[in-house]
Amino acid sequence: MQGSKRFSHQREEIYMALRGTKTHPTAEMVYTWLKPSMPKLSLGTVYRNLHQMAEEGRIMEIPGTVVRFDANTAPHTHFLCCECGGVSDLDMPYDSELDQIVERNGCRVQTHSLMFYGVCPVCMGQE
Repeated sequence: MQGSKRFSHQREEIYMALRGTKTHPTAEMVYTWLKPSMPKLSLGTVYRNLHQMAEEGRIMEIPGTVVRFDANTAPHTHFLCCECGGVSDLDMPYDSELDQIVERNGCRVQTHSLMFYGVCPVCMGQE
């Protein structure tokens, strides 16, 4: 983690919005949520602060067609729906055996992240 930055009310509001959801929002979603209560907020500010917090390790960026964000930085597994683009957490334990498999190839693993791709229950019409 880099050195701490100067306190920013906007950054803290962005962080709290992210912590308050499990939906793995895009920057645009966070902006839409906060704009009514923060009329001076710009989309650029949201992007800049989310990326800064990700660089600091405070939040996680989830790559995909659209970058999504997650306040849960503990190792966990995600599922990305190829139909709606939604991202959800999967209830799976962290598997350190995967780290060991990679280390047998001469690498030193610090952590890993798994992403499964497919169609979510909502898009399959099951919810």
